[in-house]
Amino acid sequence: MLGARILLLVLLFAVMRCCEARPIDRRALVSRHIVRLTQLDTEHPLQVGNGEFAYGMDITGMQSFVPFNTLSNWGWHTSPLPPGETPDEFKGQVWKTAGRDVTYPMPDPEHPALSEWLAANPHRVNLARLGLRIRTRDGRTATAADLTETLQTLDLWAGVVTSRFRVDGDWVTVKTSCHPREDLLAFVIESPLVQAGRLEVFLKAPGNNPLQFANFVGDQDHPSELKVVKRSDRALELVRHLDSDDTYYRLGWQTPLTAVESAREVRLVPAFGSKIVFTCGFSPTGATGPQVGATEVFAASRKAWPEFWKSGGAIDFSGTKDPRAHELERRVVLSQYLMKVNESGSLWPQESGLVNNGWYGKYHMEMVWWHAAHWALWNRWPVFDQSVAQYKKLLPIAVKRASDEGFDGARWPKCIGPNGVEWPHEIHALLLWQQPHPIYFAQLDYRAHPTRTTLEKWKAIVGDTADFLASLPVKDPVTGRFNLEPPMVLMSENTAAKVTRNPTFELAYWRFGLRAACDWYRRLGLAPKPQWLAVLKDLAPLPVEDGVYETYQGIPEMWSQYNFEHPGLTGVFGMLPGDGVDRATFSRTFDRVLQSWQFNRTWGWDFPMLAMAAARLGHVEKAVDLLTTKNPGFDFDARGLATGGPFPYFPSNGGLLYAVAMMAAGWDGAPHRHAPGFPKEWKVRVEQIGVAP
Repeated sequence: MLGARILLLVLLFAVMRCCEARPIDRRALVSRHIVRLTQLDTEHPLQVGNGEFAYGMDITGMQSFVPFNTLSNWGWHTSPLPPGETPDEFKGQVWKTAGRDVTYPMPDPEHPALSEWLAANPHRVNLARLGLRIRTRDGRTATAADLTETLQTLDLWAGVVTSRFRVDGDWVTVKTSCHPREDLLAFVIESPLVQAGRLEVFLKAPGNNPLQFANFVGDQDHPSELKVVKRSDRALELVRHLDSDDTYYRLGWQTPLTAVESAREVRLVPAFGSKIVFTCGFSPTGATGPQVGATEVFAASRKAWPEFWKSGGAIDFSGTKDPRAHELERRVVLSQYLMKVNESGSLWPQESGLVNNGWYGKYHMEMVWWHAAHWALWNRWPVFDQSVAQYKKLLPIAVKRASDEGFDGARWPKCIGPNGVEWPHEIHALLLWQQPHPIYFAQLDYRAHPTRTTLEKWKAIVGDTADFLASLPVKDPVTGRFNLEPPMVLMSENTAAKVTRNPTFELAYWRFGLRAACDWYRRLGLAPKPQWLAVLKDLAPLPVEDGVYETYQGIPEMWSQYNFEHPGLTGVFGMLPGDGVDRATFSRTFDRVLQSWQFNRTWGWDFPMLAMAAARLGHVEKAVDLLTTKNPGFDFDARGLATGGPFPYFPSNGGLLYAVAMMAAGWDGAPHRHAPGFPKEWKVRVEQIGVAP
């Protein structure tokens, strides 16, 4: 009998091990977080897209009642220059730096209009508003209040949105999808209202207001003129001219329709039947992609999205009883969908991706870490590799800027558009913490691909970046230490640039960057440059006051006057691996931040940064709390769109994905157990997730 019991236990153990080893059912993982909406929301769109192009829709599956954005990575506009001025006249401002005059790209007091033009141009534009116009039985144009029984679902596995609602008791069903490789939308609309002649499609091109800082959806009251380029029985091609920038549209329909044009709107009016099936393609050149129908677009989407979900990593929390697990898994799955739609294209994204248009649509290079680093840990290298392409493209610009300012190497810009020109601004000119990013990215690449090819791919970027890192610090002739001296703007962006000295986060990141660059050269069989070694050896220590790290050396009243914005102190041992960090001092600092920080005045990526610090310190319960909080600065709506800055704030989503990956797969020096960043009782299944530095 005893032998039989032992055999039974062995078999049960074997079955349990087998179950643990079985692959994650990725379709089940994704599908249990299908998006279901039942109400019109005028601020939070649902989207379809492919990373280069995205379309935001309201509860009707189109832009019928809310003029959400249709944005792309090519859809930019440059306004005419101020009369009589040229970009060459811009001079910036001269600030004393380490005893010498340095000209920085800040607003030029002698050319204020030109400075404003450089800030606003080029700016991203809303390509189109594409929606339904419905008439009620009494002949009125329906409003959102006329919709009843609204239900909208996003099938994440297929990339298809189905929207269903009633008007005067009659059903309307709209299916919406986007081609995975072309800027091409497809719609299938079914309703008795089609046969009744009470439903049609409209297309408008919003007007442009280039000097509006938060130009979210363009000028809806003054649409741009649309001109017909070509017409056939089943298609209509149009163009919008904005100065020297064009947008082309190709409407193609697979059911009987009539296109009715006016100067500023096109209507697609059904001839008969109960269905409208059509596509709309977008292009800057008139070549609007393959002339395929809606059926082909839906089929391509249903093929491409499963391929995405099956690629790279996956994390499954379904075996965990803790109620936080389901919410965390929901945030992770929806964040992956949104990052693919908004941030997997050929340009680095703006903070609100392809949803809303803030900062003129320009992107922030310090935020690239939060937008892109997660692709590496999740093993989605084709997307991550586009980061290399961007750095290579900008390298000559960064080298020239460093040289113009009297530094070696490459000084990476802060806020730019597709032309690589810095937006003139004090913060943009003096921000530092984006400088080591490319070395961090190179390290992520090499950890996964430790080959000579990887070393050569990043060699110039790593070398020129390290040259600047070694060139900026100033050597104190008395102490022999290298200091980060003013003027500078910190990660927190809340201290005076002309007095800020030896900031904690930037010193730690400088150490990491120079150490990693030295290692890079050694792997290449080259000797690290003497200046790199000298600065690395004698760089100022992280500043400490009363047993805790301070934001910068000598900051006054830090815990009462500067305890808001980004708590960069916590990034040195969490986001970063801890170069120059004393663990005991950091632990006290982390506790002080949790006790004293004004978390109603923080940003969305601050919470993942704190969670990573908590995980490294072994505070795994706190790490989970930080990632599942519903703080106004870090919340995720029913679509997965995150708060924490201009809405939506995708650094929140990217930070969440990186932190969860790190906590699930571990980091260098992590405890030797499964999912070391999560409580031991959590059942965390992990596939193809990389270990963090």
